[in-house]
Amino acid sequence: MTTRFQRDLLRGSLDLMILSVIARQPQYGYSIQKQLNLATDGQVVMPAGTLYPLLHRLEAKKLIRSRWDDSSGRRRKWYEITAKGKTALSQQTSGWQQYVECVGTLLDGLGRVGVTSTADSRRQK
Repeated sequence: MTTRFQRDLLRGSLDLMILSVIARQPQYGYSIQKQLNLATDGQVVMPAGTLYPLLHRLEAKKLIRSRWDDSSGRRRKWYEITAKGKTALSQQTSGWQQYVECVGTLLDGLGRVGVTSTADSRRQK
């Protein structure tokens, strides 16, 4: 069973998620949505109304660039990461990893609310 993350948790990581998908290879909007959904096992579903304003903002910051292509028979706008975007992705990744470690350390041993952690179970035996 998968549950979607709370909106507040997602807000601060959307740029990082989009940049990480585009860094793998150039993508068009629908493929970005699909890759996010697949990579997160359905936990992150990004509607077009959220995705496209984020793409426009990332492009305005010069973290990504876009180009139109109709070689597949359908005109699509493709997005690719820039050198500045790769630097931003690296910095954001490092920051998020430190944040995860910090929160993980804080929560270590608590387990889920109302559930005894594995470490606690071992100590009780």
